[in-house]
Amino acid sequence: MALVLLPGLNNLIEDISDEKKLAPQVVEAALREALLKGYERYRRTLYLGISEDPFEEDYFSNFDVALDLEEEGYRVLASKIIVEEVESDDHQIAIEEVRQVAEDAQIGDTVVLDVTPEKDDFGRMAAATTKQVLAQKLRDQQRRMIQEEFADLEDPVLTARVIRFERQSVIMAVSSGLGRPEVEAELPRRDQLPNDNYRANATFKVFLKEVSEVPRRGPQLFVSRANAGLVVYLFENEVPEIQEGSVRIVAVAREANPPSRAVGPRTKVAVDSVEREVDPVGACIGARGSRIQQVVNELRGEKIDVIRWSPDPAQYLANSLSPARVEMVRLVDPEGHHAHVLVPHDQLSLAIGREGQNVRLAARLTGWKIDIKNAQEYDQVSEDQTVAALIAQRQEEEALQAEAEARLEAEQATRAEEDARLRELYPLPEDEESYDFEEGELPSDGQAESQPEVPAEAPIEADADDDDELPTEDVR
Repeated sequence: MALVLLPGLNNLIEDISDEKKLAPQVVEAALREALLKGYERYRRTLYLGISEDPFEEDYFSNFDVALDLEEEGYRVLASKIIVEEVESDDHQIAIEEVRQVAEDAQIGDTVVLDVTPEKDDFGRMAAATTKQVLAQKLRDQQRRMIQEEFADLEDPVLTARVIRFERQSVIMAVSSGLGRPEVEAELPRRDQLPNDNYRANATFKVFLKEVSEVPRRGPQLFVSRANAGLVVYLFENEVPEIQEGSVRIVAVAREANPPSRAVGPRTKVAVDSVEREVDPVGACIGARGSRIQQVVNELRGEKIDVIRWSPDPAQYLANSLSPARVEMVRLVDPEGHHAHVLVPHDQLSLAIGREGQNVRLAARLTGWKIDIKNAQEYDQVSEDQTVAALIAQRQEEEALQAEAEARLEAEQATRAEEDARLRELYPLPEDEESYDFEEGELPSDGQAESQPEVPAEAPIEADADDDDELPTEDVR
């Protein structure tokens, strides 16, 4: 068969390579697979309306496509085994036929033959199949490239450039490193900052949240401007003491999209120093606020409170409510992480914050349930009675949960014993086969089964642990 010409083949590969940001070799491999699928479709269409499709799923596994980039064309090749009598023309060839051109051929050898159909015989359905498969293979290669390039990035913060807008999302161009091609990333509405101005070609620092597969769209990067990890990154880049390890960020609580427009974005950052002579708060703020101002500017004016972490829960709670002045902190239920914070009357609104934002962030930062109380009106006796009732209720709930977990474990154990007894009475085929191996030899996969372990119910979370934006280490 003659070479099937594809005029402009080299330009086609080059254009696809530039458009999809894929290596030319990858595009060539995808094109070969697509042409092979098109040939398979061509062969199957020969039987349409005549008889049932005689080809099995892996029937064409011995076929391949070779591209000729110099002459700009392709050939379909088939690997056939030399036999005495031919049973399948697509997989075998008679030795008499081969010896006409190769006298030293032997039965069992493999020869590669050109089985390319004429271009006019290829058919419209086969051409459509080739086009569809090529598009799918290119998408698969893009997904693999994106997942490999971005999934294991050491630095999850990228510089992104606004390209266009789709519904309420901003589509941005990001790159994983110097010299790497840009790929598209989506910034959803919930991950945008209210003070950002997303105009065309504007650049922003974004946090890479995930790399996932979107139906009908292929691989997609999802980035965020509201993630607490972005704040951590900005402080790490602005504060040399954090880079050196003498200052560490212990916890971050962020409310980048408040529930009301009357409340602006706000973040609380708890820091600690490894060296006693280093002031962690002062290091993060910098001389005349120079360091923290760089972070605020990048976050478009977001309010940031830097507070000092303390191993003493009472002191840590008092610090977390900054800038409010606290008179006393009562750890009314340490086991349940519940505290009463007493503040002067004139500090109540400041401690609570507009629409409760300050105390809400403090609770997320510390992991404690915080009740702000007026120090002048605080009745310790009645408050202790109320707390005692709450503790009793919590302990009752914990007891019920422990009882449910114990009952579940007992049911699992009973079920496992019953399954074992039934297997002894009525062994399954794989159980019988599991004894057919020699001594000291392991059974093959599937011959030995184990009862899957069912995880226990998750413990009840504290009221303050309702925020998933805490990329922190637990030091309590």
